[in-house]
Amino acid sequence: MTIQQKTMSSRAWAELFLLSLIWGGSFLSIRVALDEVGFLTAVAHRTGWAMIILWIYICLRGLPIPRDPRVWGAFLVMGLLNNVIPFSLMAWGQLHIETGLVSILNAATAIFGVIAAAIFFADEQLTARKLIGVTLGFLGVATAIGLSSLVTFDLRSLGQLAVLGGTISYALAGVWARKKMGNLPPQVAAAGMLTGASLITIPAALWFEGPLDFTLQPRTWAAISYYAIVATAFAYLLYYRVLGMAGTGNTMLCTLLVAPVAIILGAVILGEDLSLQAYAGFALLALGLLVLNGTVSLRRSRTARP
Repeated sequence: MTIQQKTMSSRAWAELFLLSLIWGGSFLSIRVALDEVGFLTAVAHRTGWAMIILWIYICLRGLPIPRDPRVWGAFLVMGLLNNVIPFSLMAWGQLHIETGLVSILNAATAIFGVIAAAIFFADEQLTARKLIGVTLGFLGVATAIGLSSLVTFDLRSLGQLAVLGGTISYALAGVWARKKMGNLPPQVAAAGMLTGASLITIPAALWFEGPLDFTLQPRTWAAISYYAIVATAFAYLLYYRVLGMAGTGNTMLCTLLVAPVAIILGAVILGEDLSLQAYAGFALLALGLLVLNGTVSLRRSRTARP
């Protein structure tokens, strides 16, 4: 993962904050939907509706639709790695742990992304700065989870491990995207990815949880609409726009901004109360991410000598 630093304009900052607010709210909306639908059904709604919205956008923009079967095969794998596995694991995890804690552990995506890039790409070796950032990130994850969760395997600890599994899948998806999808317009890549994901999630939901129920409560439909249309379809388009303006290094800051939004919403609306170790873990994770993207410099400034 090459870290690109760009000067942030006020517009870039505004859209970065908007994206963080949108993704921060997704954790709450998913948890609300899970009160009435199964986690696989929740994921099927997310990928299916977002897929439709993005293909409509692509048709309206007149963007080219890939015809090579190998590209569609890449979409299927990307959908599995970037949507099916992480969305499902994190949705299941939210049944057993707080939404705020899910958002904190989700911040580990960038940490695993650096490691995956170093393993698969010769030009992404672990520098001293990256090693320090990754180490701080792992300490943050371990602190947020707590040592007790590493030796006892109840549903809460399994929920936390499921969320971490999702972040590892996200990291591998980044590797796959660079290898197989770098030449595609990002909007087309996102739509194709969601199509591949929907080909898996919709049959899985039907098989394991039964036919989709369209007589859901209004609050459930509102939650589904938010996380599928706003926090997935629209957020993907906004993400690539912010990425183009801010670069990957600055866009990484979004990961840090998402967690506080999710924590506040979980506390105010769901009455969640996170432990001090969760906040301490997030502080270490945040420091690790700031070291990774170069915001926190490890070099000591030299005092000028006469």
